[in-house]
Amino acid sequence: MTAAGPMTINDGLRHYLYCWTEQPYDMYQRDYILRLVAMLGDLIAGIMSLIKKGDLQQASEKLDKLYPGMLREDAAFFRKLPEEGMTDTLLRKHNYTNGHLEILAELFNTEAELRIAGGDRTGSMEFSRKALALFEFIDKEYKTYSQERIDKMEIIRQRLSE
Repeated sequence: MTAAGPMTINDGLRHYLYCWTEQPYDMYQRDYILRLVAMLGDLIAGIMSLIKKGDLQQASEKLDKLYPGMLREDAAFFRKLPEEGMTDTLLRKHNYTNGHLEILAELFNTEAELRIAGGDRTGSMEFSRKALALFEFIDKEYKTYSQERIDKMEIIRQRLSE
């Protein structure tokens, strides 16, 4: 029975095909990535707290551990990625998803905050540009509006214009 009335054979077939094709796998993968992003928010808040307290060494160590934990590669791999062609490289050559790119954008944004707190303006600008490029790509590709993402992009743009 559906909300519109009794289930028809076509409804049943559609449900069967949905359940036994790759769509559910994609759905579970997206759900997993969304949970990772939510968990990442809590971890980044902890790192930002360390940065505000001036404990930059511990913040850096915790941030370095997040890269392999979230993205299966160490921080050095991502730090070396050139801004030009970064999204294409990650999506095509490393089979990352937009969800992975969102995680990386968050990590780069935190890296930029850590660098500016440590007095490394050049490093902060590099990571800010990379984070902004990823956030802009995600914003264009996702079909959902996120005020939080828009706000982060605006903060990064302000940091870059200073």
